[in-house]
Amino acid sequence: MTSSYVIALGSNRRGRHGGPADEVRAALAAIGDVVATSPFFVTPPLGPARRCFVNAAALIESDEAPPDLLARLKMIEADFGRRRAQRWSDRVIDLDIVLWSGGAWASDGLTVPHPEFRRRAFVLAPLAAIVPDWRDPLTGLSVRQLEARL
Repeated sequence: MTSSYVIALGSNRRGRHGGPADEVRAALAAIGDVVATSPFFVTPPLGPARRCFVNAAALIESDEAPPDLLARLKMIEADFGRRRAQRWSDRVIDLDIVLWSGGAWASDGLTVPHPEFRRRAFVLAPLAAIVPDWRDPLTGLSVRQLEARL
């Protein structure tokens, strides 16, 4: 059964594809089955990161269950040279499942919707550009409403 997913993408380091925007573009191509892509947003770093991020969101379709999609996204990150280091550190690419058409999912290592997305303007702004009416299955609020509350 095909599901829709909203994926958050971010980069603030050069990689083999080029600068952060090039890394995000290459990640979109690697993910595949992209239905819609937000504009790219340049956002200030969080925590120990030193460089601004390029953030975007993509609506994709996939036959994969959430844990299988997460495993594939982590493989893409590793292929791009992502190394797990300090939280919020500089990174070539970061790929997160934010929302899923199936509602909520919780298992070891994966929670959908992403637990922090409601508090992150750098996630909500790209989401609002492509899926403003999608509802958070836990609060019932639309992405547009969540963004307005920030």
